[in-house]
Parts: sequence; structure tokens; C-alpha cells
Amino acid sequence: MRHVLGQTGLVLSPVSLGTSSLGGGVFGPVSEQDAIRTVHLAIDLGVRLIDVAPFYGDTRAERVLGKALRGMPRDRYVLATKVGRYGDDEFDFSVERVLRSVDDSLARLGVDHVDLIQVHDVEYGDLDRIKAETIPALHRVVAEGKARFLGATGYPLKSLCFLADHVHLDTVLSYNHLSLNDSTLRSALPLFGAKGIGVINAAPLSQGLLTNRGTPSWHSAPLAVKAVCASVAEFVSGRGSDLAKLAIQFSTRQPGIATTLIGTANPHELERNLQWVAEEPDEELLALVQAKLEPIHNVTWTTGRIENN
Repeated sequence: MRHVLGQTGLVLSPVSLGTSSLGGGVFGPVSEQDAIRTVHLAIDLGVRLIDVAPFYGDTRAERVLGKALRGMPRDRYVLATKVGRYGDDEFDFSVERVLRSVDDSLARLGVDHVDLIQVHDVEYGDLDRIKAETIPALHRVVAEGKARFLGATGYPLKSLCFLADHVHLDTVLSYNHLSLNDSTLRSALPLFGAKGIGVINAAPLSQGLLTNRGTPSWHSAPLAVKAVCASVAEFVSGRGSDLAKLAIQFSTRQPGIATTLIGTANPHELERNLQWVAEEPDEELLALVQAKLEPIHNVTWTTGRIENN
């Protein structure tokens, strides 16, 4: 089953590859060999979109991905990267930095163009400036042939909806908002659909909330949300299943999205995720899980500037 990304004409697989973990860093160490094997395996198994950013691992993810793609026919994958975020607290949405960032990313990736260039984590910038300067700079990048389409990414739906209302976007990438514990992205889908904007859903595991291992230390979810999710993960394990499996199956079956982005640098994990997607979910267990998550369903948190949330 394949989906078209908005009005771009790009045909994507239901699952796409997120490469933040290729950079190591907050996601723990990863060998370059495993990272490259994961990319090759993803493409061999039919995964189309590969999403990266200079922020991931302080450009390491782009460099490793560039090595993995070396010699790969360009029509075998759809490539997306980003501009605007370069460190935990390093943001620069200026025209000058955007244009330089695109050239730097192309050099690291070893390609002459990306299919999609995105403004990264827009909630950390001045949305009016992004509207007036950053997005027009990306239109220039597209006009120069360095990218085919442009989009925006972020956590607060308010920020993405603001930009969708005021500028031309081909895509939006929303994360943590179409998962078992939070399905608020559904409320924004009519707007994006009316604008012809393709929607990429990311982080179906809510960045670790919906796993047996739990959340990393930097996760912003309230403690009550973490506690309920941990309890539900234990419940599902006791039923002989895995909360991550249900979460991935739930997110990848939602209407109105072109693809679900799942990050991994582990080839075995990639194969497992794709196998889960191919299987039919246990509807009875899924209903029980949704009932147990109801007390914290759609609880969100603030990232970036308060006014952008």
C-alpha cells in the first residue's frame, strides 16, 4: 500500500525512516556499520522516505546517511532534510543561514538536491519572521533546483496551523500527535487537507512513552503521563504482547496522513517494525489499552516559545 504526499506527487510507503538515531547523541551510541545497514535494508524493503536533519548528532546523521546513499540510484528513495535547528539551543532561521545550511547538507549527503526541505521545529522561532523570511528562502532553494518541495516541522499544532494559513507549504511533519496517547493531529487534518498539504506523522511511540523501556531523561511529558504509559506497557506485556507493536499498528492505519516516520538505526528493529505493520492488530487488546490511556489522552506539553503553543 502506497500513499501520495499531498499534491507533490511523491509516492511514499506507509512507514518512513527517521534517522535521528543515526547521529547517536541523546539516542545512545550507534555503530556506523549498523546505521548504514539499516538504511540499505529500509530501501530494499520498500521504505521510500528517509528524513534527516543537520541537528541530529551535530551533522553526524547526515554524514552517515550520505555514506549509506553513495552509489544508490537516486530514484530508489525520497530524501528530506531540514534547516533552522543546529543544536539543543542553537536556532537560526535567517535567510543567510538557511541558504548556507542547504548547501552544507547537500555536500554531507552527497546529492545535488533533496526532495523535501523543511523548517525544523518552527516553534522555537519567531513565526512572523519564519513566514516573511525563512519560507521565502526555501522557495528560492526550490527555484534553484536544490529541493523539489518545502515544508515545516514542529510539535505544537498551533504553530504548524499558523504557517499553513499564511504561507505556501507542500508538507507538514507533526510528531507525538497521532499516537495511542495523543490523537490531536486529527483536528488539524481538515485544514492541511484543504490547503493541499501532505502530512507526515512522526513518533508513533511518542518518543518512548509507548515502549517497555520508557522515556529518556529529556522527555517533556508530565510525570502523570509517563506513569500511566508505563503502567499500560506493563499491562500489555502481561498479556503477551508489546505496547510498541500496538502503537505502531494504530498510527500507521490512520486516515489523512501520507506516511508514519519511525526512527531507528537498528536493522533488526526496522524489520520488526515493518512486520508489525503488516500484521492485523489485536482489536480487543487495542480497545483495552485505549481505555486505560483515556485519563491522559490528548494531554500535551509546551515546547519552544510559549506564544507558539
